[in-house]
Amino acid sequence: MSETAEPNAGTFTLGTPPTTASPTAVTVPEHEEWPLPNGFAWVFPGEDNGGGIRRPVIMADGFNLGRSELDKLYQGLEGGEFPLVSELRRRNRDVILVGFEERSASILTNAETATAAIMRAHAEQLGDARLVVGGFSMGGIVTRYALTRLEMQRMDHRTGLYFSWDSPHRGASIPVGVQAFAYFIPFPNDFAKQMNSPAARQMLWRHYDKDTGKIGVAPERTEFLAELERIGNWPRIPRLLGLANGRADGVGLPEVKPGEVALRVDGIYPGTTFYTQAQGDDVTAAYLKRRLPQAEKTVTTNGFPELDGAPGGTLHTYEILADTLRKLGGTVDLRHEDVCFVPSVSAVAVRDIEKQSDLYVNIDELSPEESEFDDFVLSSTTTPHTAISEELCTWLLDRLPD
Repeated sequence: MSETAEPNAGTFTLGTPPTTASPTAVTVPEHEEWPLPNGFAWVFPGEDNGGGIRRPVIMADGFNLGRSELDKLYQGLEGGEFPLVSELRRRNRDVILVGFEERSASILTNAETATAAIMRAHAEQLGDARLVVGGFSMGGIVTRYALTRLEMQRMDHRTGLYFSWDSPHRGASIPVGVQAFAYFIPFPNDFAKQMNSPAARQMLWRHYDKDTGKIGVAPERTEFLAELERIGNWPRIPRLLGLANGRADGVGLPEVKPGEVALRVDGIYPGTTFYTQAQGDDVTAAYLKRRLPQAEKTVTTNGFPELDGAPGGTLHTYEILADTLRKLGGTVDLRHEDVCFVPSVSAVAVRDIEKQSDLYVNIDELSPEESEFDDFVLSSTTTPHTAISEELCTWLLDRLPD
């Protein structure tokens, strides 16, 4: 350990899709690779399509730091509860996985990659089947923007169905105390780079500003939402489907009570404590302390709803942080491994997440017209963000166009 600073706990990142680990290794089959602007794609042909691209399903990768690792994305899609890629190919669908050179780059930048994949699939396609285009987490936002912009430009994307899988259409949530800790680490680090990246600033409902210490809507998010509005907000030609890993009945994570200790650290960053988000003003979200260079900070929120226990797809936020600190020699008291990452109302675009009543609304009791999707589905039980479940897969497969 350095004599002038705490250990660097910022070598970790909060990865997203897919969060479900494969119980066994899955071999990635032979595939063609397309080089694309700011990214690339892997192409897996349908089993009996006779060669060439005939019925393409384009699926975009989600948020993390660095270049897309499509082998890991494939593992997550194929090696868990339901083999999504194999089932699509068995149905003679050509699967095109889209990756990015930098997953944390601006959504507008990565939309250029998705656009190029859509246009190449269109150009190489044999037959006249309409495309299926979508993505996981950020990938659903990227493809939404790409299709909407193509329509604004009067370009034919030939897409019959768009889907997003647990995408944060109304914003995602990383506890602001955890965000602040990224910059409290006395080293340049990957976690801080991830939290301060263009894509994170565009998608997070509230962002901790490292320069001012203030918590608010990042300028990049305001600009992105204005840009979406300018081009039409949503594609109008394809049928729009939304899938969510959270529940619809307003039940979130009952074990995650507001205002409780989520994680306490000793040994390194001694006494650093993260709390589950509670309502009210001047609410303590985290107390941060380090020995070298000595510093301490209390992070407080005003007017937040109870985000951490809300209905939605979960992320192993505190488990990932605890594991990292434990490996560096810290003693951790981990009370809550998972918290809500993409609220259900955000994933199916029915309500914003500022108000407690909207965040915890029973979606089953709302009129379907409140959603910006033509149709949507939520998980019957709370599941990890972008988890590939049989329930959600079969719902999507049953709605693919002929």
